[in-house]
Order: sequence, then structure tokens, then C-alpha cells
Amino acid sequence: YTNRLDEHKEEIKSAGCEIAVSLNYSSIISQNVIDLFPLGVLNAHGGDLPRYRGNACQAWAIINGEEKIGLCIHSMIGGEVDSGNIIDREYLDIDINTKITTIYKWFNQKIPQMFLSSVQKLEKEPSYVLEVQSKNPTDALRCYPRIPEDGKINWNKSNIEILRLINASNKPYGGAYCFYEDKKLIIWDAELFEDDEIYLSEVGQVANIEKDGSIVVISGNGKLKINEIEYDDFIGSPNVKIKSIRKRLS
Repeated sequence: YTNRLDEHKEEIKSAGCEIAVSLNYSSIISQNVIDLFPLGVLNAHGGDLPRYRGNACQAWAIINGEEKIGLCIHSMIGGEVDSGNIIDREYLDIDINTKITTIYKWFNQKIPQMFLSSVQKLEKEPSYVLEVQSKNPTDALRCYPRIPEDGKINWNKSNIEILRLINASNKPYGGAYCFYEDKKLIIWDAELFEDDEIYLSEVGQVANIEKDGSIVVISGNGKLKINEIEYDDFIGSPNVKIKSIRKRLS
């Protein structure tokens, strides 16, 4: 919680604004400030409210295997997180190959349009509500922050789990990573790989170096095709740095 805005209540009130919008505001706003705006304060939230409240909702949704990402414009309630009536909502269909980069590009396109649409709806009908958010705790899913270390790959996990982590940790974030010859290796692009090979292997083993420059790596339940890495100031095809199937990622 912060009282930074409360310290400027008189300035805000003198501006005579009927409505305010919040985007990526890092603190909780008090009801005293919200009440200065006759039509309230609208917030853009990248989660399918009331599920996916809180932080890093898009990354958690990818990791959780969701099939769509929600984007909501909602009226804020002082002292609460991502609560309040929903004024507008849209969805982006996602799949196993969708990166968080794509989701953010969609947000950048949609959020200004949805703010404008919401303001117009409230200007026409101040009591307009698309959906009253459920107050039932079982309907909510609280997401907590992620840190860069959460992007470390555990090759014992399934190839699907690892791919979701790679996509959820993608740009603008620091990337999912592992280690190769004791140096950090970031994986920026990967995909599931299937073949009919019957094999015995430790996880992280490089199983093949493909003609397109990618490498195939063995995970806990199958294989993953790695298309782009960042390693030792190099960004590009893995075969530039990894040239033998006698190598492993750890």
C-alpha cells in the first residue's frame, strides 16, 4: 500500500477529472483517491478475472496450460487487488507454442481500445457493468510474483512443461535457462519433438544436431527441439556452439 496519491488529493480534485485509468501501477490505491473521480478509476488487468488475480498472470497462465488469456478492464476498489466490476473483457487464444512476447503485443494493441470503449460506455451509462466480480474465494486464483531464478530449466520435467517455461519466460523477460559447460545458456525458441526412437539416456543429453541448426535434447519424458539460444554473447542457432551429441545441458 502507498499513500503517494493521497498526498496529492487536493491537486487531483482541482483537476476536475470524472474518470481515471490505471496501467501497471505498482501500488494499491486508496478508496479516498478513487472517490475523487465520479466515474471511478479503471484498471487494465492481464488476467481472466476473477481468476488470475495478482502478478505475472500471463506467465502463470502459460505454465498452467491455459487455452486462452483474458484481458479485463475493471473498476478499482480501494485497498483491494484486481477486484471491482468488470467493464470490458477480451480473450486471446493460445497454444503450446505461444510466447509471452505475443501476448504482450496483443495487450499493447487491445488495451487502449478497451480503455476508450469502457470510458464511452460509462459516459453513456455511469452504472454500466459487464460482469459483477464474484466474491467467492473459490472463484479466484491468486498469482504471486516470479523472479528470474524461476526460469531455470529442470530437464527431469516433461518436454511440455519445459516448453511452457521457455515460452512464459520469454522476452521481455530474461528467458528460461540451463547450463552448458558451466556457462549459462538461455533458450529463446523451442518446440516439441517426436520420433519413434527407443532409447536410454540421462536427461539433458543432446540427442541430435539437425540440418537447420537446431539441436534435440532429451527431457524427463521425451525430446525438445531447441531452435535459438543465447550463449556467451552469441544469439542464434545452437549448432554454432554445440557441435557434438556427446554433450549435455544441465
